[in-house]
This record gives sequence, structure tokens and C-alpha cells, in this order.
Amino acid sequence: MKRNSIKYSRVNGEVQRELSRIISREIKDPRIHPMTSIVSVEVTPDLKFAKVYVSVLGDDEDRESTSKGLASASSHIRSLLAKSLNLRNTPELHFVIDDSIEYGVNMSKKIDELTHAEKESDE
Repeated sequence: MKRNSIKYSRVNGEVQRELSRIISREIKDPRIHPMTSIVSVEVTPDLKFAKVYVSVLGDDEDRESTSKGLASASSHIRSLLAKSLNLRNTPELHFVIDDSIEYGVNMSKKIDELTHAEKESDE
């Protein structure tokens, strides 16, 4: 399975969708922040490993505790994923904290502040 094939993209999308559902509805670990979302998933072509990019809307402490909670619940999440998806192999999950959403929100705020400051200086 090539990395740019339709099947590869479909597998990544299905794993991402199921992981989002599992983490938001079935995992009850208090360390995992409620505003946790799965940004993307990269499953290796042999379906042995998956790199899961996770975004947490919160401070550094929330990100750290969520990372620890996901790491400790990884085997349970993997077993739930195996039950919900019909794959030849269920990938071993490796969670990576992704700050791209927070970076985008901060940039958007800065742009809004600049446009507001320009409007005030024009008046």
C-alpha cells in the first residue's frame, strides 16, 4: 500500500474517526482534557504502527497530563479500536501533541488586533 494511495488515505481517515470517538466517549481518564481532538493519523503501510497527532486546547499542564493519560490508556484504546475496525492488524498507537490549532488561534487573534489597531489609527 503506497503512502499516497486512496486505500491508505481511507485507512488513516477511518482510524482517525474511530480514535476521536473512542477518546471522547469511551475513555474516562481524568487526566485527558475534555477539549482534546485528533488532528491527523499516519498509519504505516503494514498497519503495525500509527502516529496520532493530538491537539489539546489548554495550557502546558493540560497538554502534559493529556499526553500521560493517552500513553497509559494506549493499550485499552488499541483494543477498542480493534473491536470497532476490521483491519488485518491493529496498529500500535504513538500519540504526539500537535500545537497547530493553538498556533492558528493565536495568529488569528494577532491579525484581529492589528486590523483593529489600523482602523483606530485611520479614524
